[in-house]
Amino acid sequence: MTTKTGISPGGASNSGRRSIARRIGAGAVSAAAVTALAAGGVTMASAPAQAQSITDPDIFNFALNLEYLEAEYYLRGITGQGLAETEVTGTGTPGGVTGGRAVSFRSDYLRQYLTKIAIDEQAHVRFIRAVLGSSAVARPAIDFGTAFTTLARAAGLINASQTFDPFADEVSFLLGAFVFEDVGVTAYGGAANLITNRDFLAYAASVLAVEAYHAGAVRTLIANIGGGAAANSIARLRAQLSGGQAGTGGEAALITPTSSYNFAPTDSQAQTFRRSPREVLNIVYGAAGAANGLFFPAGVNGTIRA
Repeated sequence: MTTKTGISPGGASNSGRRSIARRIGAGAVSAAAVTALAAGGVTMASAPAQAQSITDPDIFNFALNLEYLEAEYYLRGITGQGLAETEVTGTGTPGGVTGGRAVSFRSDYLRQYLTKIAIDEQAHVRFIRAVLGSSAVARPAIDFGTAFTTLARAAGLINASQTFDPFADEVSFLLGAFVFEDVGVTAYGGAANLITNRDFLAYAASVLAVEAYHAGAVRTLIANIGGGAAANSIARLRAQLSGGQAGTGGEAALITPTSSYNFAPTDSQAQTFRRSPREVLNIVYGAAGAANGLFFPAGVNGTIRA
């Protein structure tokens, strides 16, 4: 029988952290798990270079796909419902959302943090759609069902007979959020030098700042409840999937070898790393060079989609 796995919440004490760390997995990403799951969509390879002949609306539509993903995740976890039908129409192939439900929070402060992120992500969708006007793409098909299980198995958080449900409890929901947050920040950072219109660049910078606040908050909350080992495994898997920056993907561990916390994934110059659109797609599709898969089973909408 397949076991649905949610991560049990715990306190911020040392004993609580150790208990959570044991339950959600520690150590490096399991190479055997990644190999075994390669046929299911998670594979590792280098990312091809991203073509530069794209327009500002192309870039914002690419970002809109990611904002749809984040908004649907947070809204469903907080309210049990996603974006309104009027907020997901547009060009391209429209799709529904599989999975997701309201999370039963035990900690009011976690609910407050994540409610604010949900509100912000919905606002980002509305803002980018307003900027793009009639050229905005529709929400593509999004999978919150099997996608998380595939990633959790590949990261070694669960075994091949288990499933991972990020909506099972507040800790699982935070780990699911961690999958997205750094990806969004690095995507905006990577697109900055491709934007030509100064107004569009200012819009992207403003959204990037908010996404960075979200990512830092999620990292800090996970560290405080003892989820650093699991987050490190997720970060390593993202780096391998991304394939960028000499095979590291620029990822920074949440808990460093000296047991300090990285609330922001920065390099030696205190800058966040940047990902090309192709590197971002490698992560959300679950395979380098793929045209669809994982969170976007039919691919994203817009010019930048593969």
